Parts: sequence; C-alpha cells; structure tokens
Amino acid sequence: MTHVFVETNWVVAYAAPAHMQVPAAAQLIEKALAGQLTLHLPALCLTEARHPLRTKFQPRTTADSIRKYLGWATHAGKVEQDSAGTVRMILDQYEATVSGELDQLDERLQKLTEQSGIEVFALSEIMLARAVQLSTMNLDLKPFDQAILAAVLVRADQLRKDGIYDLAFCELDFDLQPWDKNGRTKQPLAALYDSAGVWVYGDFAMESPVRPPTFSD
Repeated sequence: MTHVFVETNWVVAYAAPAHMQVPAAAQLIEKALAGQLTLHLPALCLTEARHPLRTKFQPRTTADSIRKYLGWATHAGKVEQDSAGTVRMILDQYEATVSGELDQLDERLQKLTEQSGIEVFALSEIMLARAVQLSTMNLDLKPFDQAILAAVLVRADQLRKDGIYDLAFCELDFDLQPWDKNGRTKQPLAALYDSAGVWVYGDFAMESPVRPPTFSD
C-alpha cells in the first residue's frame, strides 16, 4: 500500500467550498477510506489551513461586486430588470451556501482527524530537532516549510523502519518541490527526499512526475 504525505495546500484544496474543491484532492480521501492508500498529514497544517479557507473563499466580496455592477447595468439599460432579479437570487443562494459551508469548517477539519486511512500526527522532538538541522543547510526555506519537510523526512524514516517503502509526497508548493520552474533538480532538497525514499509528485493525482518502478528499491 502506498503511504502518501500531504500538507496545507491539500487541506485547502479538499476543505474548500464544494464548488471550489479540487477533485483530485477529494479522490485521495476516497482512496484512503477505501483502503487503497494511507494519508499522513502534519497536524499543524490544519491550523495553517484555517486562514486561507476563511479568507480566500469568503463570498461577500465577489457577490457585492456583481451586485454593484447589476445596479449600474440595470440603470444604464444594459441588463433587463427580470434578468437582474434572477442574478440577484443566484447571488443570494451562492452567498448563503458558501457561508454555511465555512461555518462548518471546524467540524470538517476535525473529521479529518477521525477518518480511517488518514494519520494526522503532531511534531515530535525528533522532528523539531531535524528542522533545526535543516536550517543549517542551503535550502532557502521559510520556518514553516522547514518544519513540514522535517516532519515528512522523519516520519518517512519511521515508516521505512517498519518495513514500509512505498512512500510519496503530494506537494504543490514550489518551495518544497525538488525541482525548479525549468524542471531542473534542486539540491540538496532532492537528495533529502531520495535518502528518505519519498517520491514527490507535483499534483494530487500522483501522475507527474512519473515515478520510476524501481524508485522504492
């Protein structure tokens, strides 16, 4: 069975309002619940995800902007009254639906800690010590990214000691990807993932870059 690490960008993609949810992120949950893979999520990512989820997806700004346009367009004769009324009704429905989903955000995040196939883990002393060690390397990472990287590397080492070698990391954050914008390998980051036996994907579908069949060997 594949063990897959995910972090904050996956939480945001999965817990976003339904119309903004990334299908591939939701499919990872479905596969985990079906026993096809196990997800590993650092607990601090749940905390970090709250801010972008509550700010990025707030419906009021977008809805009010369209309402202002409708007021102007109706007065200018560019939009008929009946059409404007229909749009306002849809905006009200959109705003109520998204606000309702955001009101349930804490429950949605809490559920992630309770579902089978998902292991949400706190940072250990070993992980914190590894983060300090990483700070002395030429990685050019922010402190939070250092903590995530340390958590993944240490957890991967623990899994390998338990005889688990099929390890992957779905990472959409450029800073933690072991390649640059031109696809060239970034060192020493790539070597850290390789030594931990973790293959890094740049998507949630685990399609790219293609993992060599012999990587886990």
